[in-house]
Amino acid sequence: MEYKTMPILDKTFVEQLIPQKFPFVMVDKLLMFSEEEITAGLTVSEDSIFTKEAIFQEAGLIEHMAQSVALYTGYQYYLKQEPAPTGYIGSIKTIEILQLPKLGDQIETTVNILHEFMGVTLVDISSKVNDVEIARGQMKTVLAS
Repeated sequence: MEYKTMPILDKTFVEQLIPQKFPFVMVDKLLMFSEEEITAGLTVSEDSIFTKEAIFQEAGLIEHMAQSVALYTGYQYYLKQEPAPTGYIGSIKTIEILQLPKLGDQIETTVNILHEFMGVTLVDISSKVNDVEIARGQMKTVLAS
């Protein structure tokens, strides 16, 4: 399977790349992909379970960051013509939330792959709104066996 032209803004296609389903989907765009990095996007919407009083909550932002990693894995599997595997947050080394996004904000999250081995992926993550960093962290995700 060939790479699709980036960015991929088809929300339905992006949702097929991750195991999460509505209302728990926290990515809606695939903006850039390489073997070392992915940039995912999310528009903060009113119908999100993590939007309260027009503010996207901390738990939603952390889940968005984790699903950005899942999107990396899901797109890799798409290229191999295999279904996206289920994964879990294995550990969070650090998460620093500098600002919470608001209703209508476009979150862009870049995941840098530091290490990937036997279903465990260690990543650095940075989330931005309008080129201003709003969150950063490092986490490990683990594929279900």
